[in-house]
Amino acid sequence: MPIGVWALTATALAIGMAEFVIVGILPQIARDTQVSLATAGLTVSIYALAVAIAAPLLTAVTGRFERKRLVLALMVLFVIANTLSALAPTFSLLLIGRILSGVVQGVFYSIATVIAAQLVPKEKAGQAIATMFTGITLALISGVPLGAFIAEAFGWRTSFVAVTAIGLLSLAALAWLLPGTIERPAPSSFAEQMSVVFKPRLALLFAITLVGYGGSFVAFTYFSPILETFTGMTPNGIGVMLFFYGVAVAIGNLVCARIADRVGAMPVLLGIYAVMALALLLLMPLASNVWTVTPLVMAWGIVAFASVSILQLYAVQQAALIAPRAVNATSSMNISAFNFGIALGAGGGGLVVDHLGLAMTGPVAGVVVIFGLILAVISAGIDRRHCATIRRENGGLCPDEAAA
Repeated sequence: MPIGVWALTATALAIGMAEFVIVGILPQIARDTQVSLATAGLTVSIYALAVAIAAPLLTAVTGRFERKRLVLALMVLFVIANTLSALAPTFSLLLIGRILSGVVQGVFYSIATVIAAQLVPKEKAGQAIATMFTGITLALISGVPLGAFIAEAFGWRTSFVAVTAIGLLSLAALAWLLPGTIERPAPSSFAEQMSVVFKPRLALLFAITLVGYGGSFVAFTYFSPILETFTGMTPNGIGVMLFFYGVAVAIGNLVCARIADRVGAMPVLLGIYAVMALALLLLMPLASNVWTVTPLVMAWGIVAFASVSILQLYAVQQAALIAPRAVNATSSMNISAFNFGIALGAGGGGLVVDHLGLAMTGPVAGVVVIFGLILAVISAGIDRRHCATIRRENGGLCPDEAAA
């Protein structure tokens, strides 16, 4: 794999750590900035909202910029954003730092996927993209527990200092290792990207992503406070639990993707949402004992982020049938749906904490994911009818049948 791909992987690690580190340090931020736990949760929801808006809008705006200079400029902004988060004297300035960091993520993931594919022969493009996105998995495994450990030892601001340091190293790697000239794809307008939202089948797909994936963040945003309050864990204990959660995520991503290659995206997605809903509904009844909550957290981790790659696969399959010229726009908009879901889930979780109490985040999250499951079942039914029509007309295969 070209060294430039590894530079992009290191950058994805830094950006992923900035996204996930907040989960392990939310209680410390709330105490130090003297805001409520629900208000502190805005650091998650507003970050995701920034990603969701930046992905389609700024990707279109920056489409004519030279690729390497754009990536380097984004990482300079990333360093500034996380330095601001580390030094912010007020909660409002911390939120500004989070917004700027979210903007970087929204644009970077959109363009880095294309750059990684261009650095290798066409037959290795998939491997290059998968290699780059291992940075995100590593960020989840290491970033959340490491942030919790650092925050416990040196304070939560030091966690952002560590993220800034990794960002500086990534900036240096990109400047040194990325080729000077990278082919720039034909830019698409914001209107072209938004047009996919008005296609009913794709709109249903985005709703499945937003509701099903985002619903889990009603509880995941407050994962550390839940373990602290109901399981009685110390910050170091929470860090260990988050590490095992991250390991489970890595296992789930690998296993679920392989199963999807054999049986298709939708059957796997239905299983993921069913297990996730059950785990969330059982979270509070089992949270009082570390021996019962640990296997539950592992099960939750296995399915928690596996839905990302499965839903992206399903998005590509649906777009290939419904809007073949808008596959990239569909993929980009589905990324926005993920992040709108995170923003709404985290924001909704804050309302649950304020009005119903922390103990209700699990049950509410489980119910929301069930709604996502219902939408997925509806979509699967439409797929079956559509595939039956295709087979009657020309003997073709539906996307899941072709994948299998």
